Amino acid sequence: MADSKVNDILLFMSVATTGNFAAAGRAFGLSRSTAGKAVTRLEDRYGVRLLNRTTRAVSLTEAGQRLFAQGEVIQAAIAGADACLETAGGIPKGTLRITAPDALGRRIILPVVATFRKSWPDVRLEISFSDTVSRIVEDGFDLAIRVGVTTPDASLIARTLMVDKTVLCASPAYLTERKLPRNVDQLSTHDLLQFSSVAKRQPWSLQDPGSFPGNVSGRVSLRMDSAEGLRAAALAGMGIALLPMALVTDDLCAGRLSRVLPDVDCGEVPIIALYPHKKHLEPRVRRFIDALVSDLFSPGADVAPD
Repeated sequence: MADSKVNDILLFMSVATTGNFAAAGRAFGLSRSTAGKAVTRLEDRYGVRLLNRTTRAVSLTEAGQRLFAQGEVIQAAIAGADACLETAGGIPKGTLRITAPDALGRRIILPVVATFRKSWPDVRLEISFSDTVSRIVEDGFDLAIRVGVTTPDASLIARTLMVDKTVLCASPAYLTERKLPRNVDQLSTHDLLQFSSVAKRQPWSLQDPGSFPGNVSGRVSLRMDSAEGLRAAALAGMGIALLPMALVTDDLCAGRLSRVLPDVDCGEVPIIALYPHKKHLEPRVRRFIDALVSDLFSPGADVAPD
């Protein structure tokens, strides 16, 4: 029957994605042998081998690759049907996949998740905390929280959740050992901790009172692709870091970090919610964005209309 063939194809897709029959079966609440039999039925039906099997792993044959591509179309159709029904009913359900920066994500996302789950228990959340800028659509995410992104891909909608100030900070121990800088130029004698990813480095554009903004050309002693890593390095007395205020507010209040050049304008960074441009935004995505805005931030303006 057609429905049983679709189920077999979905199980085959799970085997190919997870790399083993046991995990594929568990994903559907089935046994390893059930997943194996589903693949065998497909191979018998089409008269081709779909998977190369070894004792350690499985891999797609050429025929398996062709079926996998068609299986993705089936999965997309099922997801579209779910989204259509969710939108019609307006009740959030299904899986919400989110990617967010490691440090700010833990502070922004996790406090909201608990209350969101209580309100909408039918929503399952999968969260990736990483400072790497993911390909949102290609990697299957419904929502991304990003810092400093103002011109996203045309296929995405961007909503500004808040605009945060950035501040220069260092540990009291570091500032005790080194001469406290009195202006931007004196940063050149200090160890600077700078954010840098595969895509780009983060220049420091600072402005002393009464002067024009300019990029700092001091000695960068450490570059990292993690804002949380830079915060930890600053706490350990390794130098001066430029970080969003939201990330270091608690440290500044507790005296673990101190402001450096507090009168200098260090600029601002927008914290953005990005999501795919769709005719109907799934209720689970819309409700979670609303929860972020309501619980943590002042409402922002959409870069593109919903």
